[in-house]
Amino acid sequence: MPTRIDSRSAILLTGLAFIWGSSFFFAAIALQEVPPITLTLFRVILAIPLLALIIWFRGERLPRETKVWRSYLVMGTLNNAIPFSLIFWGQTQITSGLSSILNGATGVTGVIVAGIMLKDERLSPHKVIGVIIGFFGVIVTLGVDTLQSFNILSLGQFAILLAGLSYSFAGVWAKLRLAGQSAEMNAFGMLTCSCILMFPITLWVDGIPNLDLMTNTWVALITLAVFCTSVAYLLYFKILKRAGSGNLMLVTLLIPPVAVTLGVFVLGESIRATSLIGFALIALGLVVVGGRTALSPKKLT
Repeated sequence: MPTRIDSRSAILLTGLAFIWGSSFFFAAIALQEVPPITLTLFRVILAIPLLALIIWFRGERLPRETKVWRSYLVMGTLNNAIPFSLIFWGQTQITSGLSSILNGATGVTGVIVAGIMLKDERLSPHKVIGVIIGFFGVIVTLGVDTLQSFNILSLGQFAILLAGLSYSFAGVWAKLRLAGQSAEMNAFGMLTCSCILMFPITLWVDGIPNLDLMTNTWVALITLAVFCTSVAYLLYFKILKRAGSGNLMLVTLLIPPVAVTLGVFVLGESIRATSLIGFALIALGLVVVGGRTALSPKKLT
């Protein structure tokens, strides 16, 4: 049956946006000492223990079918290895504001890719219009002036866009190939395969990782891995099951408002009136995408 953003999905999306919105902050701290490729390895390898503990506590057994682990390897490549590395590198090349806008484009590509490849997520006028409204809201939130530095020939900007496309295909792949596993097992399997993939790549590109890091760097790394990866992907797979791949990618439209809000309450930054207008446009876009008011009073199911 067609997937929709119901009330619980909207709450989970908001939670995931809060988590991933803060990830840019912790990544920026870690990137002062850790190269992008090595940071990707740290992020996935430090995220595994918590998920392994959860699986053990739940009494789940690891899948024995080779095809499941092949699917995890593809998922880890599309959802972790490629996008994490590209975004971390992109963050060293362009401003955080422009990076957030380009990352928001994932909401557009996610709906399009899912609409083309998934029968129950076909493109519809309200989805297209809603995503466009939401993406415009992202631009308004961060400031239209942020786009002044946009350059289609910039490799840093292209890296962020390519990462978003990789995320979009990952969502479709997970829905097609990993629906039979629990969210906990999917997160563990995906990140384990990502770790196996990134280890030799890191040694080849950056050499043996430096472990003699400042305390604040380690705090950022652990938070990025445990909170922004382990916990985040538990929400990710639950949202995917409830709302579908295209709707899941809409989380990237919610990340900029979260980042702006964190800046106000954590860093003491001021908020512009245009940002509030942007928030409203993003909310309107999500409502239009859902085809109805996702937060309308109803029993949570």
